[in-house]
Amino acid sequence: MNIYRQVNAYKAAAVTTATPGQLLIMLYDGAIKFLRIAIKGFEHTDPLEYNLTIHNNVVKAQAIVRELRGALMPREGMELSELANTLLALYDYFDRRLQEGNVKKNRVAVQEVLDRLCELRGAWGDSFDKENAKKSSSTQSAGNDTPSLSVMG
Repeated sequence: MNIYRQVNAYKAAAVTTATPGQLLIMLYDGAIKFLRIAIKGFEHTDPLEYNLTIHNNVVKAQAIVRELRGALMPREGMELSELANTLLALYDYFDRRLQEGNVKKNRVAVQEVLDRLCELRGAWGDSFDKENAKKSSSTQSAGNDTPSLSVMG
């Protein structure tokens, strides 16, 4: 098996066994990666390389943003939370800014979305870390039958 098949098999296994939170982080990481590559594309002096690098990677990031947005769309009869509505509006804004950044080759627009996605990724990561720590501590304390010493008495 060649290295590319091994890498693809690893990626497929990681996606199929990931929790919803891990999948969300993977999507953010992918969009961030593509936007960083697009930002580097602004440094190319060859017009073809300049345009292709920016365009291809912004389009990939847009596809991820649209996937994130699509995952929030309510099913029939469902109401969205305030957080979901806010995220929908943000993803719409990101999509428009990326479109503008791609068409006009506007580095500022692409960088703005990259910065916001990094902030959101960090916030989601912190949230999932806290949730996992809480689950881990409750599992350990529930499975521990020995009395514990508390400073509070």
